[in-house]
Amino acid sequence: MKPVIALVVLILALGILRSSAYVVSEMDQVIITEFGRPIGDPVTDAGLHWKWPLVQKVNTFDKRWLEWDGESDEMPTREKTLIYVDTYARWRIADPLKFFTATKGIESIAQSRLDGIIDAATRNTVASYDLIEVVRTSNREFQVTEEAQQFELAMEEAKQPKIIKGRDAITALIIENAATKAKEQLGIEIKDVQFQRVNYTKSVQEKVFDRMISERQRIAEGYRSQGEGMSAEILGKKDRELKRIESDAYLTVQNIMGKADATATKLYADAYNLEPELFRLLKSLESYEQTIDEDSWVILSTDSDYLEPLVKSR
Repeated sequence: MKPVIALVVLILALGILRSSAYVVSEMDQVIITEFGRPIGDPVTDAGLHWKWPLVQKVNTFDKRWLEWDGESDEMPTREKTLIYVDTYARWRIADPLKFFTATKGIESIAQSRLDGIIDAATRNTVASYDLIEVVRTSNREFQVTEEAQQFELAMEEAKQPKIIKGRDAITALIIENAATKAKEQLGIEIKDVQFQRVNYTKSVQEKVFDRMISERQRIAEGYRSQGEGMSAEILGKKDRELKRIESDAYLTVQNIMGKADATATKLYADAYNLEPELFRLLKSLESYEQTIDEDSWVILSTDSDYLEPLVKSR
């Protein structure tokens, strides 16, 4: 009987010892509660620790930097431009006791509370600045495309006021406002808040797209106008070149015809000087062929000058 009792006592002792000890990892921190109420300071040192068995409970929290990814929310800028802002942040539990009291140690509740704190800080800060301050960090000059410069298209952004704060300074203000409330209300430290995406609302997008289409059309019209001017210039050069070629060709033809007529006249003259009577006869025969056909009747006397070459040839 004694060995059995000893064994039971040993088992109970081991159970009590096991329920009294707990291990804290390098990534965790612990709040000990007794009947649901926090007892003592948070345990942040890694290693083996002890608690009262049965009556005390170990509540473990992550002490690493955690991710918060907000929803894309619609909000106005100072110039009343509606935009969608999508933010993300990094946070950690800096005060486990306050965190446990505010959220009952449930991380999803903390995330939900952070939604309200960061979204409110973002909305209030964005509403105090123009859109260009939200999307730009410096007064670096806009890069204008060559085609826009070529057609002298005025860029709307180039007319915007100079940046006073800029995106980095605005996110720093959001962090400052959100971090103060998160630490006071939740015991949470917010390390960083950044704009993940900034986009126009649908109505503003349509206006932006219309303006982009209008500018593309103006550039296209500029190219068409340039093309028409170049076409007119090319056609003008072509007409001038064609007239020059025709003029040169006409001059060449006239020179050739003049030389041919001169050569023919010389040949006729030489032939006439060699056989005047024969030449006269041939020319008369040519004239008969051109003036008299087979249906014509000509009545002439034998002493007519027109028949003289024929009469003499007989």
